[in-house]
Amino acid sequence: MSERNTTLRSLHDVGLAAWFGGSLMGAVGLNGAARDEGGTWATTARIASTGWGKWTPVNAAAIAAHLFGSGGLLAVNAPRVAAQQGVAASTLAKTVLTGAALAATAYSRFLGKKIELAASSKTEDVEKAAEHPIDVDKAQRHLSCMQWTVPALTGGLLVLNALHGEQQRPASQMHGMLQRARAMTPAMLPSFPDWHVRH
Repeated sequence: MSERNTTLRSLHDVGLAAWFGGSLMGAVGLNGAARDEGGTWATTARIASTGWGKWTPVNAAAIAAHLFGSGGLLAVNAPRVAAQQGVAASTLAKTVLTGAALAATAYSRFLGKKIELAASSKTEDVEKAAEHPIDVDKAQRHLSCMQWTVPALTGGLLVLNALHGEQQRPASQMHGMLQRARAMTPAMLPSFPDWHVRH
């Protein structure tokens, strides 16, 4: 329990912080600036798409760092996940939220690329957009929703991360392990049906 995993924790925390912070800044700052400065829909979309495009490689690296750190921490904490009451449930919740955040991030990028092609003035992009036409208004609505969904989901991951930190306190570990032991004891009693007679 006292072993240090500083590298894994750093990758997990810094990656998640960048994922959350970048998505929130993009939804609030980048999209807002694009709307203020764009003038027309096409110009607004091009400004936003350029900004999101420059952020994408950094975001991908942050997500990869977070996933690597998460996997490593899960591996080293597997005994505690199994033995401490409540840790498995919070770990499952984190896994589900992480999957949802990944899906929302991927879908946002997919929609962003579609809108980027539709708004582009480059000949090759116009041709690609013509080959795969989309309902721009619908795509824009979905993208706006997804760009707020990502910080909401990653913010939820930060809250669960705080919960995991509380669960790692020595007192919480002891309490959780005692609770798990009590929960498992009734399941073990049927193996000794006459225990109360002998005692």
